[in-house]
Order: sequence, then C-alpha cells, then structure tokens
Amino acid sequence: MGIRLESSKMLAFKGYLMIFISHLLLASVCAVDFLFNSFNSSEGLLLLRDARIDSPVVRLTVDENKQSIGRLFFPTPLRMKRRSDGTNATRLSSFSTSFIFSILPENPSLPGFGIAFVLSNSTDPPRAISGQYLGVFSNATVPFVAPLLAIEFDTGRNTEFNDPDDNHVGVDLNNIESAVINTSGYWDSSNQFVPIQMRSGMNVRAWIDFIGPNFRINVTMAPANMPRPSRPLVSYTSPDIADYISDEMFVGFSASKVSSSSGVTWVERQRILAWSLNDEGRPASELSTSNLPDFMPKPPSSSSLAAGAIAGITCGSFVFVGLCLLGLYWFCYRRRPREEKDEVEEWELEYWPHRFSYEQLSEATNGFSKERLLGYGGFGKVYKGVLASSNNAEIAVKCISHDSKQGMREFMAEISSMGRLQHKNLVQMRGWCRKRNELMLVYDYMPNGSLNKRIFDKPEEPLSWERRRLVLTDVAEGLLYLHHGWDQMVLHRDIKSSNILLDSEMRGRLGDFGLAKLYQHGQAPSSTRVVGTLGYMAPELAKVLAPTAASDVYSFGVVILEVATGRRPIDTMSDDDPPLIDRVRELYAEGTILEAADERIAGEYPVEEMERDLKLGLACCHPDPDRRPTMKEVVAILVGEEAAGGARRLLSGLKCGDEVQVDPQ
Repeated sequence: MGIRLESSKMLAFKGYLMIFISHLLLASVCAVDFLFNSFNSSEGLLLLRDARIDSPVVRLTVDENKQSIGRLFFPTPLRMKRRSDGTNATRLSSFSTSFIFSILPENPSLPGFGIAFVLSNSTDPPRAISGQYLGVFSNATVPFVAPLLAIEFDTGRNTEFNDPDDNHVGVDLNNIESAVINTSGYWDSSNQFVPIQMRSGMNVRAWIDFIGPNFRINVTMAPANMPRPSRPLVSYTSPDIADYISDEMFVGFSASKVSSSSGVTWVERQRILAWSLNDEGRPASELSTSNLPDFMPKPPSSSSLAAGAIAGITCGSFVFVGLCLLGLYWFCYRRRPREEKDEVEEWELEYWPHRFSYEQLSEATNGFSKERLLGYGGFGKVYKGVLASSNNAEIAVKCISHDSKQGMREFMAEISSMGRLQHKNLVQMRGWCRKRNELMLVYDYMPNGSLNKRIFDKPEEPLSWERRRLVLTDVAEGLLYLHHGWDQMVLHRDIKSSNILLDSEMRGRLGDFGLAKLYQHGQAPSSTRVVGTLGYMAPELAKVLAPTAASDVYSFGVVILEVATGRRPIDTMSDDDPPLIDRVRELYAEGTILEAADERIAGEYPVEEMERDLKLGLACCHPDPDRRPTMKEVVAILVGEEAAGGARRLLSGLKCGDEVQVDPQ
C-alpha cells in the first residue's frame, strides 16, 4: 500500500528519546542560575513600584515620597515543588543565593525599616503595606496562610512584633512577627559572636540556603569583604515552611518606608549592590567585592580630626583622673562586692516602699501565661492579674527590662515620682516589683481596653460621639494636670489612642508612662534621642530632640482628629490616601471640614461642635509649636468655657484661618 510500518522496537526507542529530550528541555527552562556583580541597567530584572537603577546599584525606595515601596524580582520564578515519578508525593526544591546590601539613614536618630529577601508566588502581594511591614506584609492580626516567605533584615524595633532590638534578622512566614529571630552579626573563627550594625551604610553580604527536602532555611551574614562564616546566624527547620510555598515562587527583595503624619520625611536609603542565585544544587556564584561602591558616611577633615584629637586628649585626661579617684574610693570603701539580690535593697526604699513580691505577681498572672497577655506597650509586655491578697482586685502588670543597675535606679527614681501622681484621669500605679534586671510595674486594670479598639478595630458598636467627647475631655484634664497641676512638669511623650484606656464607666484615662520624663517647672527639657510613635510625633522633634509641652499638645491634637474622623493618623492600607492631618487641612482650606467627620456617627453630633473640635485638632497640630494652644486652652474649649480669654482668641483665630496654615507642598 506504500505505507511502511515501523517495528515495535523502533517505536519504543523513539518514545524514550522524546521523553529524554522533553526532560532536558524542561530542566533547561526551569533551572535558574544568575550573577549580577553590579546593576547598570534593568535588563534581566523586574523593578516594581519605586525601585530603580541608580548605577551601579538598585535603590528600593525614594527619598521624596512620604510613603515608598520598592521591589526587585528576578523575572523567572523558581520551581519550588517537584513531584516524584509515579506517585503523588511532593517535595520542596532547594536553592542557594547570596547578595550584598547597604542601608544608610539620613538621620540615625529617626526610625528605621530595613529590607526583606522575599519568596512569593506574586510580585505584588495582596494587602501589602509600607513602613515596618516591609512592603510585602499586611497588618492583619491573624494573617491568612499564603505563599509568602521572607527573610527580614530589620533596622527598626517594634515591640508589638516581639522585635528584640532595632538591628536583627528573622524568618517570616507571611507574618511580620518572625518565626525565629536573631540580632544581626556573625560567628567568627573562634566561635565568638560579632554584631553588625546594618544601619551604618556598611556593605553587608548575606547568604541564604533554602534546603527544601529538610524544610530548612540557613541565613549567614558578614561584612562584604569577609569570607563566609562557617556557622549560620539563623537556622530554621520546620515542616510549616511547605505551607507557605507554591509550585512556582518569585524571588527578590522588598523595602518600604513611611513618613510621619506631620510631613517629616524619614529617609533611609536601601540599596542592593550585587546578587547571585542557583537552584540546581550548587552554591550561588561567588560575588566580586573588589570594586563595590562605598556608602559609609565620610570621615571629618584632617583639621577637624586634629581639633577633635586635642579635645579628646584633654577630656580623656580629666576622665582618667576621675576614674583613678573613683577606683581609689571603691578600693577603700567598697572592697567587698555585693551579690545581686532580689530582695529589697537600701536605695530602693528611698523611692517607693510599696513593693510587691515576684511570687505575688506570678501567682496573680498565672505564671505570666500567654492567656493573661494583654498586649505590648512602651518597653515591654503587659499582663492581666488578679490579686488574691487584695480582695481579688484586678491589676495590669507591665514588665520592663533594664540593662544596668544604674539605669534601673534612675528609672525607678522617675517611676516612683509618677507613682505619686494622683488624678482621676490617669491610670493609677499601685506599686512595683524588681527581679534582677526586670522591673514590673503594677497598675489598676482598665476593663474596657483602649480607645483605639473602640474606634478602629471594627467594634460591633462604635463609640458614640457623646462618649468620644467625654473621653477627650477626661484625657485633656489628665494631661493638663501633668503639665501644670503637680510640683514637677511631666511630659508624657507617647500620647496616642492606644495609650488611652477606658475604665468600667467608659471614662478615659491616660496611661503608659514608660517614656515619660519629669522636669522642674521652668527647666529646659533635654533628650538625646527621638521617642514616640509614628504618626503622633511633632515635626520639630526631627530637628530638635528635646520634647516640650507643645509636642505633647501636638500628639493630643492627632488623637482629637482620630476621634472625630474615625481614621488612623496614617492609613497603612493605602499608599494613595494622604495622612490624616494633611487630609483635614485640605478640607479646612476648601471650607468643607465637616466632610472629615466619621460617617458612622452621622447625626449624633451638633454640627458646630464637630466643626469646633476638628479645628481644635488642627490648631494643636500646628507646624509651629509656639502657635499651638496650651492644655489650659484646650480644656477650656472642650468643656465649653469659650469665654476664657485664650480659648476665645484661639477659636476666633481658627474661624478666620489664621491659626491653621495649609502647607502648599
């Protein structure tokens, strides 16, 4: 018939040949092996959002934007799950990667954010937000399980995420709270730990080994010019890793930042200098470190060094003499060191005799169990307790760690003074307990939680306008007492809605004095670092570190706007929405300020009252601290004493637009 039939052997041979060729093609398509010793173009890269080439590096965020997210991905995803032949068994693949990065803040005293190495099934993770969430995570309390895994190189400390410090490395399973975490650094050849300050502009090299069959991730780091240490910094092994891996995953980097609500831009330059990766079972290609750019801050000039050396020698001489005298005193009078004890020491009784035993507080909190954990605030964890010795009184126990005995003594001196503060609108401190370097402060328990949960956390019934105004008035009166009503002036320094607690009658009380400072009236406040919470900090603190009563007023103004609008100071769920203060200022300038009011309480408030409080919030948030009202004027307005001279002038200024200036930028 003219048709030649092939033998069965020939057909079988061709079949095997086709299978072999298809396997080769599949392997060549799926294998990923690359090396970038510098970045001079975007060829072979996927740059998203604000990430861009800044030859010879990649910059992940931009300085000028208030909120910035930048991501760098390799465009070909890794094949992360392989199925065994003839079965349904699945195992994770492996890969090895190495990269060099640099993080340099414009102002080291302002908060940092860091970068993340990301393994994700999407180059645009859903609900990702900026700031401390690194541009890949959401702020959901319980994140849904998603194919997303990250290694964070974090330069900010967020106690609510259990961060140990502001310089750490962690493995994150679709959750900003790390599954395992360590202070950044490396183990040298003598097995001594050497810390690395990532936020210094130093070029840092990292190695990450993802060992799929063993469900293990090893992270190692060192200065870029050093060889790879033999011991990893972080090693995490868990079958849970498989839950966060899909068949194909994109690999790359993400970084983000967010500015304060007052418009102060917190600049942190996050750069990727080099990158290599291999998923074929071999180590990633070696990176060249010979011609890396240097982003370390420039040293002072020789003349400055000479002047500094002279001053240093002079000061050093005085210090040396002082140390010698101190050593002589110690030798003569303190020859026998005292062991650190948990019982009461003499100096402790100078400050505050009301001490609880550790056993009392442990029993009250059920051994400081997770079930009794209320949350995080200021310097540490807060637990709920029940004191059997005091008619089952409910208490809140805040645990604070201090590194030194001297620091503990100074801290107790201030805390003891605050313990004597007596005002119905302050959370009352009951006493304290010390166990080695841990200090426990005991407060009255507030059964209705914090104000922010009654406004923001989707409560079944949002707080009514009447209740909101009562809480604002309560807190304003408490803050007035701190500033003017005691023998010392107390600056709270961390006023925010989460630090305003509600008692059994839903009245407001100002709490969490972990950052507070005491000053004599008329004394000029001083400080060496910025403290507070993003979104509530006055803009002048970015330049002048010393807090003032006016900076407390600014924070309270933000709270007023939160309560009136039902919005957070910074909407981390959206990069497009302006910060709360900017939005209300815009509406004020347009003559439509009432559009800012919380829609959930529409019809509950008198229009003139809402308008007045929104204007008051803006006045408290004035960019110029000298033009903000005092707490006396704020209280006068909230309680309706408009006849008071200062309050009346303030309201008059608001009506004519003199007190609130809208930034043209």
